[in-house]
Amino acid sequence: MIALVSALGAVAVITGLLVFTVDSMARATFLLLASFVAVAVVLIAFGLGYLGTVVILMMTTEMMIMVVFMVMLMMNPAGLMPMTMVHNRRGSWAIALVVFGLLTAGVWLVPFPTSGPAPGPDPTAALGDALMGGQMLTMMTLGLALLATIVGTVAVAVSRR
Repeated sequence: MIALVSALGAVAVITGLLVFTVDSMARATFLLLASFVAVAVVLIAFGLGYLGTVVILMMTTEMMIMVVFMVMLMMNPAGLMPMTMVHNRRGSWAIALVVFGLLTAGVWLVPFPTSGPAPGPDPTAALGDALMGGQMLTMMTLGLALLATIVGTVAVAVSRR
């Protein structure tokens, strides 16, 4: 368990750092998605299945929408011309180091909670009920709104060319 969480933590940090080194917004987006998914799997490994699943679903949808908008609106989404993701390099490093120090201190200083009651006999049904139970209408409406956004974005992008 510790080896898995350590490996996923390393993947999250490395892909998070690579976001600031690639020349392509699309590559940066997918690296950021990989970082978020690694963190979500860590959450699932800690027994926070609902939170980890929601992070994966939310980040995957968000990053896909971001890629669609990048391809539609940016002149250079593929990174054919050099670009940088950092505008204030010294300030960014200072803020990143302070935040990293605070988060690292928080990891070691805050006690982890003990696990709650054991899951029911069918964890998949419990997860589905937790995801959709009381929020079925909200999730369906949100899904339709996201689909309409993607279709509208593609339609606008195609009509401009």
